[in-house]
This record gives sequence, structure tokens and C-alpha cells, in this order.
Amino acid sequence: MEYTYETKNTCSKAIRFDLDGDVVRNVKFLGGGCPGNLQALPKLVEGLSVEEIEKRIGGIICGMKGTSCADQLAKAVRKAYEESKKLA
Repeated sequence: MEYTYETKNTCSKAIRFDLDGDVVRNVKFLGGGCPGNLQALPKLVEGLSVEEIEKRIGGIICGMKGTSCADQLAKAVRKAYEESKKLA
């Protein structure tokens, strides 16, 4: 199922991705951000589980923002996963 998550405190405005069970695919960052990071992150997390993504990139911060695009992705996939369990 496709999800869109509105980010908070990042240059990127939203993240769109597919969730198949707990496996994340087709991550796309929307609305700005650091081009290199936003191309690398989707490749690095393709096919990983929600838990693995949280372990690898959750908590990463960018400057003084207290979060980052990577951290927001970890939050996004967790939220989507929890919502998907309620629908099942």
C-alpha cells in the first residue's frame, strides 16, 4: 500500500513510499532537500523492514533541527506500519 507522510523540520516536505507488510519499497522524497541524500536514502532502505530502517537511520539529526530526512523516514515507516496493522 502507498503512504505519504508530511515531514516536520526538514527541507523535504513529504515522503512517499510503499509498504508491503513490514517491508518498505519505492521511497521518494518530495518538495526539496539535499539531492544527494534524497537519492541515496531510498536506495539504502529499499527492501528493508520497518525495524531495520529504525535501527539504521532513526535518530539521525541535521544541524540544529533535531531531526533529518533520514529520521523522518524512520518515523514515517513506523507510523504507516502501525496504521496498516489497524486496517488488517
